[in-house]
Amino acid sequence: MVHKRPGAGPLTVRVFVFPGVRLLDVTGPIEVFASANEWGGAYRVQVVSEDGAEVVTAAGTRLGVDLSLADVRDSCDVLVIPGGPEWETLIKDDALLDTVRELSGKARCTASVCTGAFLLAAAGLLDGRRAATHWRQTRELGLRYPSVDVDPDAIFVRDGKMMTSAGVTAGIDLSLALVEEHHGAEVARAVAKDMVVFMQRPGGQSQFSARSRLPQPRQEMLREVLDSVAENPGDNHSLSAMARRAGVSVRHVTRLFYDEVGTSPGRYVEEVRLEAAQAMLETGDDPMAVVARRAGFGSPESLRRAFVRHLGVTPAAFRAGFRTTGAGAVGVPDPEAVTAGHSS
Repeated sequence: MVHKRPGAGPLTVRVFVFPGVRLLDVTGPIEVFASANEWGGAYRVQVVSEDGAEVVTAAGTRLGVDLSLADVRDSCDVLVIPGGPEWETLIKDDALLDTVRELSGKARCTASVCTGAFLLAAAGLLDGRRAATHWRQTRELGLRYPSVDVDPDAIFVRDGKMMTSAGVTAGIDLSLALVEEHHGAEVARAVAKDMVVFMQRPGGQSQFSARSRLPQPRQEMLREVLDSVAENPGDNHSLSAMARRAGVSVRHVTRLFYDEVGTSPGRYVEEVRLEAAQAMLETGDDPMAVVARRAGFGSPESLRRAFVRHLGVTPAAFRAGFRTTGAGAVGVPDPEAVTAGHSS
């Protein structure tokens, strides 16, 4: 963790880019730090490529570069490693991974965005650490790198000097957390308002529809059951009700859920209801009793138990969560926080 000292120079943020990098993984964090400079922060942003040449992003946009790897001689406060759609090719590029290792060795904090976590993992920088990545790739990250403790729901995670974030726009969340660490919640809040984003995004990656995350069932009647739950989470979705809807036995619908969806009927229903409750808490001011009833939990106590079990927070705490980035409550505390109170 880096703390800005009064009277010290600006904090240096380096963003590593490469051919095929995802554009928003790069520009999202840069916009946060640039905006922070308008609200009392102090950052110097440098864009680095391996050879110092401009790169073409996955979107086809050309990005200019400030430095080559050979030009980087001093340390920086934050190194940002973005991702790219072709991450499976990137993790086989030994020269690129060597660059990531070298740049990270000169950074007090290394932060990845989206599939940038795969570059850190392939470089051996996440061994024994907690990490996050895009929700579509969390399982793959864990399978490829079993020494990495993948958190499938986290928007971002800090473990020591390493920070990793979920997909694409989560790089903005991570960067806001860094601004809060460096310059305090007031500056971070001003940046969030300026960029019209949450100070802390409510919930984790579970915000991405439970229905859309599941495999598409082969059986049409099972697809209809899944859709009916997603469309009306507050209805009666007991096991017997779903079996009647599908026109099969309770035993058969249970087997179909496990075989084609990979989960139990009860767990799917609860995930959908939890998602519905999250959306209501994010966007409205209805009393907890109303949220619980409309989401299908029945009572505020059932709603509270589900939130604590799945998200580790109460519904009230979830609703209030946008007031801070939660920078002090993610991952493992950085042991260097006490001594790293300086900039390069």
